[in-house]
Amino acid sequence: MPLTILKLGGSVLTEKTGAPTPEPEAINRCAREIASFHPSADNQLILIHGAGSFGHPQARKHNSPEGFTNFGMIEIHRSVKSLNDLVIKALIENDIPAAPVHPFSYMIAEDARIVDMQTAQIKMMLERGMVPVLHGDVVMDRTTGASIISGDQLVAYLAARLRAARAGLGTAVDGVFADGTVIPVITSENFDAVRHHLRESDGVDVTSGMLGKVLELIRIDIDSYIFNASKENMIARFLAGEELGTRVTKTMEKGK
Repeated sequence: MPLTILKLGGSVLTEKTGAPTPEPEAINRCAREIASFHPSADNQLILIHGAGSFGHPQARKHNSPEGFTNFGMIEIHRSVKSLNDLVIKALIENDIPAAPVHPFSYMIAEDARIVDMQTAQIKMMLERGMVPVLHGDVVMDRTTGASIISGDQLVAYLAARLRAARAGLGTAVDGVFADGTVIPVITSENFDAVRHHLRESDGVDVTSGMLGKVLELIRIDIDSYIFNASKENMIARFLAGEELGTRVTKTMEKGK
C-alpha cells in the first residue's frame, strides 16, 4: 500500500498579501492534476496545503510575548479552515474523495513541534481510498499555550509515522537554488555546504521558508522533492513518479 504525501504551498494557492486572497484558477488547476492520481487502498495519497494569506498575516497579527489569545487562535484557525474548504470543494468537483482533517482538533505540540497526533482516522480513510486533506494550523502547545504547525512539519511527521514511500513539496519555485541553478540533490552530507543558499520566504510568512522545508525533509528516510507546483502539469508528473526539482534525502545514494 504505497503512500504518497503531497504538500501544496500557500504561495501556489493564494496571493501572499495582508488579507486572505485565494487564487481560484490555481486551486482548480491543482485539483485537476491531482485527479490524475486515482487514489485507492493500494495507491494512497495524503494532501497537505499551506496557509498563505489565509494564515500568516493573522498569526503575525495575534503574536505577542504572551502568546496567542483564545480569540486570536480562533481567528487563525477559522482563516486557514476557510482555505481548506475551497481546496476540498475543488477536489470534490474533480471526483476526488477528499475530506478535511484539521490539526487544531487532534494535535498537541511542545515548543512548536508535534508531540501527539491521532492518526488512526487518517489510516482508516486511506484504507477506504479517501484523500485526507490537512493544512498548516494553530494547535494547543504544552509549553507556549498555542503554536503554529506548518504544513512542512506535517509532511515530515506523517511520512515517518505512516511510512510514506514518497513526499513532495510543491512550491512557486523550481527547487532549491544555488547561484541561479537548481541544486539536484541535498543530503545530510552536503547540507552544510548548501545551507547558506537557503533563505527565508518572500512575503508575509511565519514559518521558516526554504531552509525550514529542507530541515524538515532531511529528517525522514525517504526521497522527497521540492518542485514548482505553479507550473502546468508538474503536480501530475510528480504523482506519476517523476523526479522533479530538488531531491532531499538522507544519503547521496538514491534509495539508501
